[in-house]
Amino acid sequence: MGHEPGPIDEIVDPALASAVLEIEQHIAIGGWDQPARLYALVPTAELVDKEPLLAHAMGLDEAAAAGSLTPVEQDPLDADLERSLESISWPSGVAGCAAVVERLVLPPNAESTVLEDPDRATTYAREHPDRQDVRIVAGATRAGATYCALRLRAADADQSVLTGAELVPGLLALLRETLEDPAADPAVDPDAPEEATFRE
Repeated sequence: MGHEPGPIDEIVDPALASAVLEIEQHIAIGGWDQPARLYALVPTAELVDKEPLLAHAMGLDEAAAAGSLTPVEQDPLDADLERSLESISWPSGVAGCAAVVERLVLPPNAESTVLEDPDRATTYAREHPDRQDVRIVAGATRAGATYCALRLRAADADQSVLTGAELVPGLLALLRETLEDPAADPAVDPDAPEEATFRE
């Protein structure tokens, strides 16, 4: 499976990169025009230890578990991805998270003319002759690692998937925020119920 790598000086967490690419390949099978998705990234070793039946159903074993992360898809989002991420936090057993979203990308010279009205801007982007449809898979871990995989509809082939640690900084920042420990913020009640928990 070929992917175009990011800058050579990027430090990549191989477990996170593997999980992101696994999600990307899984989503690619379903084609385009899919809804946004959210995944919890769980240490595979813990999943095998605590949920052996689930791990067996997923084809996981102790040999495959060492140092890897297993993506666990969450329930469908009620709102758009960015808005949903603003109100999500994860339980301590979740080592990271990943999101999948499709977006329209315009060339730099066209972005400067995008209208301020969101509805008109969306219509403008959809009708622009040079628009590019892109599917983004972005992941982050509590340890601070990030990784992304981008697939263009116009170059819909495994070997054309772009990868790198910081390809979509805005989305990655939102993912990182969901992984922050509420107890570290004195303004947040650490005993408050978490906004989201991962679904097995």
